[in-house]
Amino acid sequence: HIQRALLAHDYEKALAETKEMQDIFGPEDFYLEIQDHGLREQQEIRPLLLRLSKESGVPLAATNDVHYVDRKDAAVQDILLCIQTNSLVDDKDRLRFESDQYYLKSEEEMKDLFAAIPSALENTEKIAARCCFDFDFDTLHIPDYPVPDGTTPAEYLRRLVEEGLERKYGQKTLALSERMERELSVIESMGYVEYFLIVWDYVAFARKNDILVGPGRGSAAGSLVAYCLDITDTDPIAHGLIFERFLNPERVSMPDIDIDFADDRRHEVIDYVVRKYGTDRVTQIITFNTFGARGTIRDVGRVMDLPLDLVDSIAKMVPQQYNMTLDRALVSSPELKERYEEDIRIRRLIDASRGIEGMPRHTSVHAAGVVISREKIEDYIPLHTSDKGVETQYEAPLLEEMGFLKMDFLGLRNLTVIHNAVRMIHDNTGKAIDMAKINYEDPQVYAMIAAGNTAGVFQLESAGMTRFMKKLRPDCFEDIVAGISLFRPGPMASIDTYIENKKHPESIHYLHESLRPILSVTYGCMVYQEQVMQIVRDLAGYTYGRSDVLRRIMSKKKKKEMLEEKEIFLAGAEKNGVPRPVGEQIFDQMISFAEYAFNKSHAAAYAIVGYQTAWLKYYYPTEFMAALLTSVTGDAGMQAYYIRNCRENNIRILPPDVNESGTHFTAVAPGKIRFGLAAIKNVGESAVGSLVSKRESLGGFRDIYAFFDNVDTRVLNKRACESMIKAGAFDSLEPNRASLLAGFEELMESAQNDQRTTVAGQISLFATNEDAMDGASARSLPKVANFSPKILGAMEKENLGVYITENPLSEYQDLIEQLTEVDTQVLRDPDQQLVKDKDKVTVAGILTGLRTRMTRNNTLMANAYLEDLYGRVEVLIFPKTYERCRGILEGEPVVAVNAVAEFDDEGGVRLLANAVTLMDDVLASMPVIYRIKVLADDEKTARDMIFHILGRTKAWRTQAGSGYPAGGLKNDELRLYIRQADGNTKAVAKIAVRAEEGLTEALKNAFGDGNVKREQIML
Repeated sequence: HIQRALLAHDYEKALAETKEMQDIFGPEDFYLEIQDHGLREQQEIRPLLLRLSKESGVPLAATNDVHYVDRKDAAVQDILLCIQTNSLVDDKDRLRFESDQYYLKSEEEMKDLFAAIPSALENTEKIAARCCFDFDFDTLHIPDYPVPDGTTPAEYLRRLVEEGLERKYGQKTLALSERMERELSVIESMGYVEYFLIVWDYVAFARKNDILVGPGRGSAAGSLVAYCLDITDTDPIAHGLIFERFLNPERVSMPDIDIDFADDRRHEVIDYVVRKYGTDRVTQIITFNTFGARGTIRDVGRVMDLPLDLVDSIAKMVPQQYNMTLDRALVSSPELKERYEEDIRIRRLIDASRGIEGMPRHTSVHAAGVVISREKIEDYIPLHTSDKGVETQYEAPLLEEMGFLKMDFLGLRNLTVIHNAVRMIHDNTGKAIDMAKINYEDPQVYAMIAAGNTAGVFQLESAGMTRFMKKLRPDCFEDIVAGISLFRPGPMASIDTYIENKKHPESIHYLHESLRPILSVTYGCMVYQEQVMQIVRDLAGYTYGRSDVLRRIMSKKKKKEMLEEKEIFLAGAEKNGVPRPVGEQIFDQMISFAEYAFNKSHAAAYAIVGYQTAWLKYYYPTEFMAALLTSVTGDAGMQAYYIRNCRENNIRILPPDVNESGTHFTAVAPGKIRFGLAAIKNVGESAVGSLVSKRESLGGFRDIYAFFDNVDTRVLNKRACESMIKAGAFDSLEPNRASLLAGFEELMESAQNDQRTTVAGQISLFATNEDAMDGASARSLPKVANFSPKILGAMEKENLGVYITENPLSEYQDLIEQLTEVDTQVLRDPDQQLVKDKDKVTVAGILTGLRTRMTRNNTLMANAYLEDLYGRVEVLIFPKTYERCRGILEGEPVVAVNAVAEFDDEGGVRLLANAVTLMDDVLASMPVIYRIKVLADDEKTARDMIFHILGRTKAWRTQAGSGYPAGGLKNDELRLYIRQADGNTKAVAKIAVRAEEGLTEALKNAFGDGNVKREQIML
């Protein structure tokens, strides 16, 4: 207010405002700020500020507004501002800073700027001296857990663990007791007793409320204490898991127990924690999304107004590797370096991008993280308010470093699938299945996995993983654990060795016999981090904690520390009878492996979920697939993929039905799944709930009139009803969808009028009791012809996201399989084993969602989606290609697209089309063969008749008077066969023809339908 008054040259108002503020704040707490960024306005009001300070007695304090650290960063900050405001650098009227003085100036620079007002700088120093804050990295802010009276937290934890140990294992052995004591002593000494109690408490809440909890995640699955507390369901003893991989005194960092919950009820657990500890002590965590290498080039190129195709080509020169930077790209990509050195525009683009790369782009909320504090969080951490609520301004790693308890409440869709499948099995069969007690060594389940039937199987359903399982042919749970660990960049190099050793265990060679008990479970291959820890413990005498420290040193490639540790390892190994040369080989092998080694605790826990989904799919496929389809409601691509898998497994997908469907997909009989009503476009769950409730009270809807007379049309509106009609939900009551679409609004309006004028429980004044019960009266729907099967199928696709009764691709399936090598499932495979960035591919499907737009050169291009039986992929059709094929793009045609596959930094893919061809045109170009069968005695007559027909239909494609082809574009052919005495047939003539319209009919008229066959020969 003071500054505005001064800028308006209203000195008296500024003085009045100053005195008012002076009365509110004391002389120690109120200063007038004076700045100098080289702006004209600041120079204008400086004399007024000096006068104001003198007359009011309020001291001046000199400051500088800081938006970047160094002066040279002004240009980078300007580009960031353009990106943020979606403007171009050269726009005249855009938001911009008027000078390059908004940087962190040195003391000397500030003294030069305010040399005439030294007191202003002295006051700034006084303010700075009062702003003193030290971060506390030594205090844990874990909340106190309320334990029963007369019990300490440590005693209560021990009691819970001992009860769990007895429940899990029955008899308490010496080995179990020693392991339990070792873990508890570490937990107590490191101050994490309350931490375990807090986690135990909210996991217990979830289990009591029938919220499915995952078997474990990360290294916490290696804790016996966590297992006995039911925090995890992964037995660390049975799977050889190590507690110290999770927590040990020599690795001073907060423990990290991440818990998976069924994704549709995860929020209930978080709400429970908030209620228990208070809204001011529980909050979500911020994350900062940063500018990546390729994305930065595209953003900067856009605001610099460079041609789109030029920027795109430069971005693609950046190699797609994890943590790739522009500096590294200039070294590893000769093409990019050459363009950088030779083209001044590219140099400016890259240099500007390097200044922005890695900076925060925008904030979001941590997907699962929640922080819990003993005291009010705002007393320790700055908070941030967004449209999603309140979050910390610090990211998770810093929060943990500061001693705050960060919990990850993760929603896992597959747990919801398991929970819903088990519930459906109970509803359908009466069986109550305990997934923890199923047989984890069932050969039939492993045979299904080995056969590649893994759609919907957690961790095993990607195209690459499915191929791996088919090669591996797993026959035990350890194979699944190892498969999850191996199928990643780095360890993939060991896959062939693992498979070969599994097939031929007699050929496995161990560098030293002491490695056999450690590596035999993985057929001689190093697969897990825990194996590295066990090797250094068993061979060199490392402590549990020290073995984890060495593992971390190896994984981070700390050369100096590794050299020191190598000597310690070799000396210890020699004491235990391992020759030094052999010890060196073992250590070097561990180093090369440790960078890619996987945490077995995590793999074992996720293998449990994977096996459970496979077990359900094998023994209860209908219920499992129904639950799986429900879990991907709204994702048309995944639904199409799973529906196809249902059909491959002889499971019928029935269309939605108002008399049979529930809210979601349901298993209505073995091998039959009914579409859920809530999966229909524009139909909400509340509307379905109202409909189902009324249906149950009536015992079903007898006809279409009874439906509209009884449902609450305020909840089930016209838009929802229209979508239900198009989806086929009324087919059992009225199969003519065209008639129903034409007349349903009148039925609804009539029902709405009755509902307004009739009191609940009464009948109309002029209606008889019989009329009210019957509901049909004299009403009727318009008499119109139903839609064609093609239109009906299109309606289903529009309102269900998938085709149910008839997919337009079905008639082309054989051709598609021969014409293409990849589909959308392969393209979307996160492993990207078959298709790489910039590969040329041919993909076939239905072209949908076509949108045209004008390029900067005033030419038309198009965006669309290509949908096949597995999903969909975006297609970009650039101007030249669009001009060639624009005539065939309208109306959702079935096409083959020749394109270049382009993957982004996150693994997303789109196709850059080079050509688009109608599948009907492809089909028409395939050669046709006519096969005619006659008796041997009729051969001459048949020949004469064939030549006559060919001449009459103008299908002849030979030289005049001969039976030999004269060439041509196509290889259509007519073949004459005679039936021999032994019953076999023999080809006696091959005549080149043209598959002209009418030829088939003419041949059938001459020889009979049963003796003429027309075949399209696929390439």
